[in-house]
Amino acid sequence: MRTVDRLFERYAEFHRHSANKMIHWICVPLIVWSVLGAIWSLSPIAAYVAIAASIAFYLWLSVPLALGMFVVLLAMLYPLSLLGSQAFIVSIAVFIAAWIGQFVGHAIEGRKPALFEDVKSLLVGPAWLLGFIYRRLGIAY
Repeated sequence: MRTVDRLFERYAEFHRHSANKMIHWICVPLIVWSVLGAIWSLSPIAAYVAIAASIAFYLWLSVPLALGMFVVLLAMLYPLSLLGSQAFIVSIAVFIAAWIGQFVGHAIEGRKPALFEDVKSLLVGPAWLLGFIYRRLGIAY
């Protein structure tokens, strides 16, 4: 089994309840955006470095997933650029709210978040969602 499939399978074990999955569709992208926003607020160059590092991880998993995540991450930069000096405070507020949502989802699930067992889950989660979209669209990854 490919590494990406093993990671997705493992991540899915923590996300079986439909309510938890729905919450993740909202909160995971918000967490990614807010982390990127906090980094962007400190230094746009650091944000580009963080994007490059995450894309290196996604390339290790799958070229099509890496390309999709690259597009998603770049698209997330545009609203940050519009927020200007407010980007940091908005990012922190979104981060806190999204993590509250995640913990509610996992309380419903009855299982702790995957990241408590494997920190890679912070990068796997967004790719897991994109992988679902790819499967629905018939795109091989």
